[in-house]
Amino acid sequence: MNFFKRKEKSGSRSSFLVSQDDLFSDLDKKKGSTLFLGKYTLREAAIVLKKKSFTREAQKRKLWPINSELDSSEFPPLQRLKMFYKDNRPENLVVDLKIKEGSFKPGTELPLKFSFSRFNFLVLEWLTLQNPHLPFSGDKTPLPGQNYRGLNLGKKIIDLFVYLAQLNRNDGILAFPAYFHNALLFSRNYHFINPEKKAEVQAIRKSFPHISFKQLAWIVHLNCLRDRENNIYKWKAEEQLYPLNKEMKKYFISKEYTEIVNEREKKLRYSIDWSCYWEKINKIKW
Repeated sequence: MNFFKRKEKSGSRSSFLVSQDDLFSDLDKKKGSTLFLGKYTLREAAIVLKKKSFTREAQKRKLWPINSELDSSEFPPLQRLKMFYKDNRPENLVVDLKIKEGSFKPGTELPLKFSFSRFNFLVLEWLTLQNPHLPFSGDKTPLPGQNYRGLNLGKKIIDLFVYLAQLNRNDGILAFPAYFHNALLFSRNYHFINPEKKAEVQAIRKSFPHISFKQLAWIVHLNCLRDRENNIYKWKAEEQLYPLNKEMKKYFISKEYTEIVNEREKKLRYSIDWSCYWEKINKIKW
């Protein structure tokens, strides 16, 4: 469905900043696979994207028109929203989002007791943002997992999901960083539910202040980082949370959470196996 291409007449509901009443005014009452998060038609989703400036930014990058593709076939209720420049082809992919709503229970026991299962979350299981007009070449090399350069819309995308979570009355936004560098980037706005994981990621970054973000990302990805016992450090994703609920906000700024982070970080030491890194990085064909 080509939900960005059609121009709206002046004064139509998508030509100005919309209120919550406007957003829900013609919402399809039926729940089903054609509704984003089981609530919104793609037209409503387009209005939200317009309100949060995504459409304008896409136009600036000459990624226009945009086509969407919504897949609700996965179970449990997990939706995959893809956005393409013009034709729905893999090489034209701009956004690839796996998202759902629901409760959450940590897979491992946390050092602090807190019942996260009481709350309702917007869950981001996968998110790709890329500009298919900008392949990597020359000194422009990718981060692990990248096929094209990014959109440079990090703050706007965070604002968009916060806005959506507030509309849904979610208590927070959960993210599952597939790569170490994702976790590092998300850490600017999201908190690790496990304070020990926060300590781990902080310790790695602080251990190598003169190494670039991209190089450190590849060092971790290629398994060339070593812990204090000289064992290979392997990235294991854990949940990060953007809290919207006051009770959860207090959890992350609590004295107990901060103390665990600080104490754990003091015990962690990391080193780089440079021979491992150069051997593996030189084999990659950019």
